[in-house]
Amino acid sequence: MKTFILAGGCFWCLDAVYQKTRGVTSVVSGYTGGALPNPDYYSVCSGMTGHAEVVAVTFDETVIPAETVLDMFFALHDPTTPNRQGYDVGTQYRSSMFYVDDEEKVLFEESIDRNQPLWDRPIVTEVTRASTFYPAEEFHQNYYAKNPDAGYCHVIINPKLAKARKYYSAWLDA
Repeated sequence: MKTFILAGGCFWCLDAVYQKTRGVTSVVSGYTGGALPNPDYYSVCSGMTGHAEVVAVTFDETVIPAETVLDMFFALHDPTTPNRQGYDVGTQYRSSMFYVDDEEKVLFEESIDRNQPLWDRPIVTEVTRASTFYPAEEFHQNYYAKNPDAGYCHVIINPKLAKARKYYSAWLDA
């Protein structure tokens, strides 16, 4: 099993798609990249802790290639906008990939190069050494599955799921 820690705006969006991806065995929403130990949602949302909202995506490389997991990441958010995804603004919503070793760093950098031609503007996704990962509160785990009728899910997450189905239907469960 392999785990990538990825930040692409609100963690609910990435979580919703990766939860439906074949070969993904676990998705945990959380926080990393900041200085405050044991942050909570409200402290991270203040923008003062330096943390990003992230998902730790664990997957089986014999089922889904690492490159596909990363290409999905670039399809699910706008990696050309620093510290912003749609209405979500602040450093906690930055586009970032947190690597654990040099091999993973190279894989992340290669994924940026591979996906750059798909965007009109430069990709600004940070590639940063992973620091302590703090799981988010239970309320945030598997949010979409627990709250499919919430307004945020209809307006923000459903279009991302539709895009994922359009480009990655071979990898998604119904």
